[in-house]
Amino acid sequence: MDYGSIIGESFEYAKEAFWGKWTRWLLLIISTIIFPLIYGYMMEVYRGKKPAPEPEHWWRLFVDGIKLLVAGLIYAIPALIVFFLTIGLAILTLMPYFVTYSSTGIVPTAPSAALATAIGSIIVGAILTVIIAFITALFALLGMVRLARTGRFGEAFNFHEIHMTIKRIGWGSYIIALIIMWILSAIFSVVISLFMIIPYIGWLIMLIFLPVWVVFEARYITQVYDAGMPPEAPQSPVQVQVPPPA
Repeated sequence: MDYGSIIGESFEYAKEAFWGKWTRWLLLIISTIIFPLIYGYMMEVYRGKKPAPEPEHWWRLFVDGIKLLVAGLIYAIPALIVFFLTIGLAILTLMPYFVTYSSTGIVPTAPSAALATAIGSIIVGAILTVIIAFITALFALLGMVRLARTGRFGEAFNFHEIHMTIKRIGWGSYIIALIIMWILSAIFSVVISLFMIIPYIGWLIMLIFLPVWVVFEARYITQVYDAGMPPEAPQSPVQVQVPPPA
């Protein structure tokens, strides 16, 4: 997999989608505020449309965005359950000391066993949450593209087909592609955070560039997905039956 080519093509795709197209840019900025709309636009990109489509048919975009949001929440359930169970255990362990502090204003000293249990629960929970989130993300990202391509909600959870797509890409190549995307996402987040420090206009700068990143990332995932699509079967030549001579 040519990662540089995927990044470059995704950048050009996003650049073509926004540069000089100020009305589209403004509409997609508004869509990030009414966030199901930007998710719906991601679905349009996932469908492989090139160049980037115009944001239109707003009700369909809204419905598609809700579908994508719900699918993402379902994928997040396992990690959320582990997170809340482990963090919840830590909170329950320390709850008597919180109650004592809130009622008396005195900070009680928790026994070492209670602290060890709470800290251990937090560490184990954090590790398990990251592992489960990583595993589910491997299937979720391609599942979202399947949802967009087929139009069927259940296809977002067609684990057999998603697994076959990953196998055609190659597990190693696929994981590296996602790690690269997550690194780029982290860099973007840091840059946006620096802009957010600017008083009064920081949030506006964030709103301006957020849809650009959304389109870039959606196009990136689309290309990764397409790398795992089976080649089309070649068309068999038409056999012309020649009648035997009379």
